[in-house]
Amino acid sequence: MRELRFGRKGAARPSALVVFLHGYGADGADLLGLADVLAPHLPGVAFVAPDAPERCVGGGFGLQWFPIPWIDGSPVEAAEAGLDAASADLNGFLDARLREAGLGADRLVLVGFSQGAMMSLHVALRRAEPVAGVVAISGRLLRPERLAGEIVVRPPVLLLHGDQDPVVPFQDMEKAGQALVAAGVPTFGHVMEGTGHGIAPDGLGVALQFIKERMSLR
Repeated sequence: MRELRFGRKGAARPSALVVFLHGYGADGADLLGLADVLAPHLPGVAFVAPDAPERCVGGGFGLQWFPIPWIDGSPVEAAEAGLDAASADLNGFLDARLREAGLGADRLVLVGFSQGAMMSLHVALRRAEPVAGVVAISGRLLRPERLAGEIVVRPPVLLLHGDQDPVVPFQDMEKAGQALVAAGVPTFGHVMEGTGHGIAPDGLGVALQFIKERMSLR
């Protein structure tokens, strides 16, 4: 298991944690800036954003959670192995941050974008204890055909997706929602109209309300 570097903002002695998981080709700092917007509405919350464990196969300075064959030409087997390895890394990271803060899993919300959304969904549904919630933005559900046999817990999930997304097709939101509902996962969705592969203000507002409700913050 690899130890993930991370950035942190927010409460020094938190009553809850929000963990941001960035997309392919980015790093933790890419989403940590959202803490500046969310923190005034989430008192007592600490925001943590780890870096993915690998450099992108295609080169450059960006990071990846696992290879993406249709982007970098890597073998499917490498992507599968990378997902498993990154899942173990992320589980270890989440356990460590909760332990440091003295908090239970019910005080943790995962917020993932793109490949980070894929990681959020994949890991959260297979942990021993349910997190408070998952916000999956512009992502997809990986290995949907295996979900019924592998799901362990059913935390509430909010799916956000732009209907003009050219990177991860908008249709993947509906596919994920159908699979999650079929598996008994409380699932909510919001379409960011006119938005491409990004996070629109209306989507961020819906995410904020979801986080507040999951953490019983008013």
